[in-house]
Amino acid sequence: MNHGPDGQSPLGLDADDLDLRRLLHDAVQEIEPRDGTLDHLRRAVPARRARKRQALVGMAAAALFVGTAIPALVHVSQTTGPGANPSVAGHGTQAQGGASQGADPDTGKDSSGTSSDKAEEEDKQDEEKEQEGKGDDGGADSGGSADPAVTTGTGAAICTAEQLAVAAAGADAADGAGTVYGTFRFTNSSLMDCTVTNPGSLSAVAGGAADPTKISTARHISGDPATALPDPSLELTSLLLKPGASYEVKFAWVASEACTTTGGNSGGTVGGGGDDPTPDPSPSTGTGTTEGTATGTDGGMSTQLLTEDGPTDGTVTVSNTAEPGAPTAQATITGACAGTVYWTGVLAGA
Repeated sequence: MNHGPDGQSPLGLDADDLDLRRLLHDAVQEIEPRDGTLDHLRRAVPARRARKRQALVGMAAAALFVGTAIPALVHVSQTTGPGANPSVAGHGTQAQGGASQGADPDTGKDSSGTSSDKAEEEDKQDEEKEQEGKGDDGGADSGGSADPAVTTGTGAAICTAEQLAVAAAGADAADGAGTVYGTFRFTNSSLMDCTVTNPGSLSAVAGGAADPTKISTARHISGDPATALPDPSLELTSLLLKPGASYEVKFAWVASEACTTTGGNSGGTVGGGGDDPTPDPSPSTGTGTTEGTATGTDGGMSTQLLTEDGPTDGTVTVSNTAEPGAPTAQATITGACAGTVYWTGVLAGA
């Protein structure tokens, strides 16, 4: 082998390096690659390059996702209220709860059907409680329209005859128009709660000169002649009676004619609002019945006429039987011969 002027080979190697190179060549000159090695290299090199490219693309996508997701999360966390629509870079809806949670940007409802539905249901329950509270206070709407569906809290069983007792029954003196107003009050005399759902039945029994064919009963409505009765919007379709609590039924006698006949009358009954509208006008002892009387004044329509034998007297006995069929409260109106008894539904006791 030829050496240069400095004793080096044309490759720039000195004598020792050349000897080592020759020894290495001699050591491997017998070695040959396995069959298919060249094909394997031809396939492996492009595959490795492709994996490197995919790794680079994935890293770039991850960086882009992080760069857009973090602002979306910050925006969602700062957005409050039912109208919030956290949609930033297309990831706002899923930022807090994934694909199946969060607010629907079109409807404003929870796409999972849980949190928003519960909130709406709680709001409705609060509104119902507020309406019930207004009904308990006896409030009517601005137009004074009847709303008999106003109720108080319920949940106890219907009151039985053994649980109810007559607390008061009577009628006041006639007012300037000759109308007589009265009240029946029933109380829960038991030690358990019970519920009243209707005022029971009411009847009117003619006595003396009163004409039973000219006596009628009617439920009180807005605009009828019994203007001093409570507005029908105050009536309750369901009232929970605690032990000692009471409810009332008010009535009014509105005369239509003056007494015109002399002598007694065998009596007659006009009833309404119950299965047994004809209670005994003279109940026996122990029936839990009380009685009050009232006499009309000279104002308005006269309820008595003077004859040669003196004034002709007529009476109307108004009876109210509680919902379970007992007890019965009575009030007698004197100087009454023809007219109508108007009565209310269940009213909260005073």
